[in-house]
Amino acid sequence: MGNAIECEGLRRTFGGNKKKDPIVALDDINLEVKEGELFGLLGPNGAGKTTLLKILATLLLPTAGKVSVLGYDVEKDAQKIRPRINMVSGGEVSGYGLLTVRENLWMFSQFYGIPSPEAKKRISDLLETFSLSDKANAKVRTISTGQRQRMNVVRGFVTDPELIYLDEPTLGLDVSSSRVIREYIRNWVKGRKGKTVLLTTHYMMEADELCDRVAVIDRGRILACDSPQNLKRRARKAASFLIETSPFERVDSLGEIAGVQGLNAETAEDRIVLRVVVDEEAVISDVVSRIISNGAKILSLAKSEATLEDVFIQLVGRGLV
Repeated sequence: MGNAIECEGLRRTFGGNKKKDPIVALDDINLEVKEGELFGLLGPNGAGKTTLLKILATLLLPTAGKVSVLGYDVEKDAQKIRPRINMVSGGEVSGYGLLTVRENLWMFSQFYGIPSPEAKKRISDLLETFSLSDKANAKVRTISTGQRQRMNVVRGFVTDPELIYLDEPTLGLDVSSSRVIREYIRNWVKGRKGKTVLLTTHYMMEADELCDRVAVIDRGRILACDSPQNLKRRARKAASFLIETSPFERVDSLGEIAGVQGLNAETAEDRIVLRVVVDEEAVISDVVSRIISNGAKILSLAKSEATLEDVFIQLVGRGLV
């Protein structure tokens, strides 16, 4: 099996003139996604994920480098690529509100030239799979946000693409809906020859559960690319701790402590939950001392097993923010 996606020396910049340097969104990206692979792309906001997806979807041209999708050059052969791919983004505006769910999906299928009888069958089957059959004849403007997102996912798969880009497909969905989507994605790739998925997600568990390989991108550069298992094996060389504290200021100062590789903080109303990755266990005593010196109390402290989130924090130095 060949590669569904190949990027060699990909660079993309925006703006720039004699007085101002251009903004570098992607810098020397070298990446291969194999045909039949469920590939994950992780990165914080502003890392370059969206720019990369737009280039791979032929919506944006690279500034430099070579990019091919399904064996075609994105600059020269965009018209050959587009009928064979599709894209779903979480939180996007969903179709036309005056049309029904079924009418919207049928319309999108016709953009791809799918014969009407085949399109109708696919739509009915997918609506049943995603528990939307009872909403088939409802106007899109009348259904819930979660139902619209499930409709978006159906729209992505109704064209039966060879390659699909899923950009935060479960964003804002309840646990049940997210589970249905993840299960369908997994079965779609593994159960059918020649199908490929490129998934971006903020949910580390989702990437760990679904992806054959994961690339971590930050500031326009690929920092690591491997299977979730191998990436977590790398993280086990460090130590990860989960700490709950009372609220305090200058949380970021913990990242300045020698031996702290990465820090992620989630703030609730009455507490802060910290995930700290350190070179060795002894460093955690310095972290605790700094927390106490800032007037906070330690509510709980536990060493945790290596997770994909630990890998991400270790590589990027912060969480997905």
